[in-house]
This record gives sequence, structure tokens and C-alpha cells, in this order.
Amino acid sequence: MDIQSVEKVYRRYAQRYDFYFGALFEPGRRAVIEQMNCRPGERILEVGVGTGLSLPLYPRDVHVTGIDVSDEMLARARARVEGEGLHHVTALHKMNAEQMRFADDSFDKVVAMYVASVVPHPARLVDEMRRVCRPEGELYIVNHFQHSNPVVGGVERLIAPLSRLLGFRPDFSLENFLDQTGLDVVEQTPVNLFDYWTMLRARNNKNSLQGDAALFATA
Repeated sequence: MDIQSVEKVYRRYAQRYDFYFGALFEPGRRAVIEQMNCRPGERILEVGVGTGLSLPLYPRDVHVTGIDVSDEMLARARARVEGEGLHHVTALHKMNAEQMRFADDSFDKVVAMYVASVVPHPARLVDEMRRVCRPEGELYIVNHFQHSNPVVGGVERLIAPLSRLLGFRPDFSLENFLDQTGLDVVEQTPVNLFDYWTMLRARNNKNSLQGDAALFATA
């Protein structure tokens, strides 16, 4: 996976994305936004906002910023914001999730829906989510991870070479993801059809990680 491949795939998906993935992923979108328990005035960042299917689900008294790497997907998100009068959406930017242009501690909560298995370097994604989120804020991830059933997992491994064409890694390992990112997960919940996807809620533990790094550097 690389950024150019991701842009190419989602350029192809954009026109029919809502048809293919709207109803299928809707339970996961609703579940994560409900779990976020957004409070009035909170600053929310949605990474990989796509066509903006989730944007109408946020409370109207928060401030939502969305980013995506696809111009075509963002064009549809902007049309949705304008057409539905979603005034709580303050900005939609084209941006690489692994190199965000936001200042440190810019948001209270950061969410990535169906993004972790798409980006080239998932650990960089999580590092950036931590950086732009305030200390002790919360990170939310909804994603497909490799199935524990050996038959289903075997099929996922079989089609893994098609990742560049599919636009995601079907054999994306939850165990490896957590090992590589050091996420401080406080809740893990299955979502969507057949519980095939997983929602993770994590504390933003960047201060403790920075402290560990400083101790290691001086040891």
C-alpha cells in the first residue's frame, strides 16, 4: 500500500462509495460516535472522512474537522455538508493522515473509521492521532482485523496480494497493530454485520510514552 495507490482506489470508489459502504458500515459509524460521548464545544477530528457519511451523526454542539487524501471523496463530503446544513463541521481538508498539518493538542478526540488497514504505515497514523489529540484525550478506531476463524483468516491471507487493488489489507492483524502502536485500549467492541469489524477506544497515552522515551534516552 502507498498513498498513490490509495488515492487511485478511492478515486474509483468515490462515485459509488455510499452505495457500496453506506448501509454496510452505518452501524459501526453510529456505535463509535455514540461511544465518543461528545460534549458541547469539544473539538473532534475525523481521519479519513471519505464522503462524509458520518458527519450528520455528530451532535450539533461540537466542532468537527475532517481530513482525507482523496479529492473526489472530499468533494462529496463538502456537498453533503452544504446540502444538509451541517454547520458543526468547521473544516474539511485534503491531508495525509501520516503527516497532519495540525498543531499538537489541537483536538479533544480523534477518530479513524475504516482507515488503519488502508494507510501505508499504521503506526505513523496512530502517532499522528496521538500528537494532534490533547493529553489524556481519546482515540477511536473502527476497522477490520484478520478474523480468528482459520477458514476466514485463510481466505483473507489468500486475497492479501490484492491489497493495492482492494484499497485495504484484508489480513490486517490486530495483535501486530497493537504491538506496533502501543495503543492504551480501554474498550474493544465488535461492530457491523456478523461482528466482522472492531471498535477500539483508547486513552491518549502520549505523555507516558514520551516519558518512557526520555528515560530510555538518558539510561
